[in-house]
Amino acid sequence: MVKSKLTPFITLNGKAKEAMTFYAQVLPDTKIIRMEFYHESPAFSELKEELVLYGSLEIKGTELFFLDMQKEYAAPTPNWSNSLLLDCATEAEFDEIFAALSDQGSIMMGPEAVGDIRKCAWITDKFGLTWQPVWK
Repeated sequence: MVKSKLTPFITLNGKAKEAMTFYAQVLPDTKIIRMEFYHESPAFSELKEELVLYGSLEIKGTELFFLDMQKEYAAPTPNWSNSLLLDCATEAEFDEIFAALSDQGSIMMGPEAVGDIRKCAWITDKFGLTWQPVWK
């Protein structure tokens, strides 16, 4: 039987490199696995902008794919109906992640306790991605 998995695929308009680099700097256990650009591919060599064609970022063991859309095929504006839930190991980790992701973004909720969760928040970051950091 072939093992399958679900991988979030993030499509941005010219901000994938900046977003991936930012997340690798501010999120613990995060690293860039792959970042290739359109202009490096023979099929897109005429494109001179530094747009990500294949981007892969690992956050706490989960892989996310990134892609920049070309201008004529602009990606829709992200919204909060889809979010990335991020379990935090400590309160300090939660606080650092919250501060980094909310800087230049918008806070929809929190940080606050909800049920048996000690701290949670709902944040749309400066790239338009929505996150839910949680500290149980």
